[in-house]
Amino acid sequence: MSNYNQSLQDRLSLAAEAKKNLLEKFKKSLIDDPAKIERRREREAIVAARAEREAQREAARQQREAELAKQAQIAAEAAAAAKRALEEQAAREAAEQEERKAALLAEQKAARDARYAARKAAKKERRRGY
Repeated sequence: MSNYNQSLQDRLSLAAEAKKNLLEKFKKSLIDDPAKIERRREREAIVAARAEREAQREAARQQREAELAKQAQIAAEAAAAAKRALEEQAAREAAEQEERKAALLAEQKAARDARYAARKAAKKERRRGY
């Protein structure tokens, strides 16, 4: 509240003086001081090193992604080959089962034909009386 009793002109002059002091301080900071130059170079070196590490991390990430994609492709090819092998095995088993079924039907038909022929022969013998 110390500014309460000051006039408007006093407050304006104090504000102008503060702005002038800040401007002078800023201008002094722009002067190339060797310590400031060294700190600026260190900061720039840190920023450059950080950017280089980020680029290395990005390259490593891309390499990991490429390796994962390659492994996924190999796994997909292996899965497809396994699926084809299973399908071929199932087809072979189905063909073998069909062959066994056809052989069984042929054997049953032969046995049935033999029984029929035996019945016919027996009937023929009975009729002739042999």
